[in-house]
Amino acid sequence: MPMEPHKWCLSYMSIRRSYLDYNASAPLRPQVLAAMQDAFTHPGNASSIHGEGRHHRKLIEAARKQVAELVGADTDGVTFTSSATEAANLALTPDLTSDGRPRGADVLFVVETEHPCILSGGRFEERQIVTVPVHPNGQIDLPAFESLLTQHAGKVPYLAIQLVNSETGIVQPVAEAAKIVRLRGGYVLCDAVQAAGRLPINIGELGVDFMILSAHKLGGPQGVGAYINAHSILSVPPAIRGGGQELNRRAGTENTAAISGFGVAAKLAAFDDKKYMDTVALRDSIESSLHPICAENGLADQLTIFGGNTQRVGNTCLFSVEGLKAETALIAFDLDGIAVSSGSACSSGKVGASHVLDAMGVKPEVARGAIRVSLGWDSKQEDVEHFARSFQRIIRRLGEMTQNAIAGAA
Repeated sequence: MPMEPHKWCLSYMSIRRSYLDYNASAPLRPQVLAAMQDAFTHPGNASSIHGEGRHHRKLIEAARKQVAELVGADTDGVTFTSSATEAANLALTPDLTSDGRPRGADVLFVVETEHPCILSGGRFEERQIVTVPVHPNGQIDLPAFESLLTQHAGKVPYLAIQLVNSETGIVQPVAEAAKIVRLRGGYVLCDAVQAAGRLPINIGELGVDFMILSAHKLGGPQGVGAYINAHSILSVPPAIRGGGQELNRRAGTENTAAISGFGVAAKLAAFDDKKYMDTVALRDSIESSLHPICAENGLADQLTIFGGNTQRVGNTCLFSVEGLKAETALIAFDLDGIAVSSGSACSSGKVGASHVLDAMGVKPEVARGAIRVSLGWDSKQEDVEHFARSFQRIIRRLGEMTQNAIAGAA
C-alpha cells in the first residue's frame, strides 16, 4: 500500500536534506517571505486610487525598479508576468511596432539548446521558425547562423538566445550574436533566467531588444516573471487582453505580494564577485570529488563533465557516468537526502532524453545518465560533502556491478 501523505512528510523531514537543484527553483529567501507577508496583510488593488490601492502600487513600482536595476534596464521597460514562459510568449511575436509604425519580423531563429518555452516559438507560426545549431561545446555556431541569415536574406530576422543554459550552465556569446542580427535590422530576445544573479548583466551592453526573467530562480516566489523591453519606441501586442494593467502590456490584476517578493529577490541577487567565487569554489569541490571516486571504482573513463572546457556559470555542474542511469541515480540521491536533477525541470517530473545534450552531439548512452548539480544562495560546504559521500556509495555499487558483469562474461 502507498504511504499516507502525512507519514511520507514525516519520513521526508526526518532525513537530513541537501538541496542542490537551484536551477529548477531556488529556496525562498527569508527577506522575500517577509516582504510577501507584509504585502498580504494590506488589502487593496494597485489599480485603485484610494490609500490602500496606492500602497500596492508603491510596492509594485519599487519592485519594478529593483528588477530593472538587476539587469541595467530602464524601469519603464519592465512588465510583470506570471512566469518567464509567459514573458517569452509575450516577447516572441512577429507583430512588432517601432515608433508607432509596424515593423514586424519575418523569421524567428532559435538556438537548438534553448528552453522549451523558446523552442515553441511563442506567437510565430511554425513555418517561420528556423533552428540554429550549436558546436559540440554547446555554444551557438555563429558561422552556421550567418549562413542561415544569408539563406533568408531580405527578411527581418528575430533571434532568441539564452545567456546561460539551464542544464549545462554554458554561457552563450549573446553580445556577438546580437551584433550580427542588428547589422541586418533584426531583433534579439535574451533568456536571462539562469544568468540573473550569477553573472553581471547589462541589457544595453548585450545589445538585445528584449529579456525575460523568473523570480523563483533568484530565491523569489514561483508564479512571477518579467518581460523587459530595452527600447521605449519598440512595442509588442499584449498576449493577454483585458484591463489596462502594466501600461496595457499585460492584462490582469497584479500579484502584489509575488511582485514585491520578486523585487526583494532581485535586489539580494545582485551580482557580487565574492559570493560568485564562493559558489565557484563549491562547484569545483564537487567536480574535484567526482574523478577520484570514479577512479577508485574503475570508472574513470566513464565520467564526463559537460561544458568543462567551455565558459560556464559558476553554480552548475552537469556530469554523467556511463552505465549509471539518471533515474536510478536520482532516486538513490533522494533516499540519501540529496535533491539533484537530470536537467531542465519542465517535464512533469519525468526523466527523459536531453535535447540539449543531443544538440551537442553527446552519445545517447552517455546522455541518459546526466545528473545536474546546481548551487545557490544557501548552499554550504556541508552540502557538497554530503553529496560526495552519497555519490561514493552509488558509484561503489555501480563499480561492483560492472566488475561482476566482466567476471561473468569471462
